[in-house]
Amino acid sequence: MLDDVKYMELALEQAGVAARQGEVPVGAVLVDERGQVLARACNMPARQCDPTAHAEILVLRQGAKRVGSYRLTGTTLYVTIEPCPMCAGAIVLARIKRLVYGAQDPKTGACATLYNIVQDSRLNHRLEVSRGILAEECRSLIQAFFQKRRK
Repeated sequence: MLDDVKYMELALEQAGVAARQGEVPVGAVLVDERGQVLARACNMPARQCDPTAHAEILVLRQGAKRVGSYRLTGTTLYVTIEPCPMCAGAIVLARIKRLVYGAQDPKTGACATLYNIVQDSRLNHRLEVSRGILAEECRSLIQAFFQKRRK
């Protein structure tokens, strides 16, 4: 059994990197069944001038290159904030086994809050989801970022 708190802490470190770079602080970590970290990334849409450069998309790309396949079966994806519809769709297409996220996203959450793409029975793949791991830490980081931005 993977240590969800340990890997979420790694995702939070990535979110901190994003915040220091002026990006929305979202971090992601991809782990294999043995607990080996395959990839880690943070949000980078502004820096990369790419609207798809969300932490989840970047970590899926890195992980696919590392394992040599776009199918990331048996892996667990840790994300600090509930994935958006774009990322949720990519997670399904990558055949991720399990998604673990921290805080819900009331504006774009697509894994329970607004939609539940990752567990939609109409799709060809569904995954296990664990919600609320270090939720307060994840929520606090993103709230602090936006409060600072609004000042």
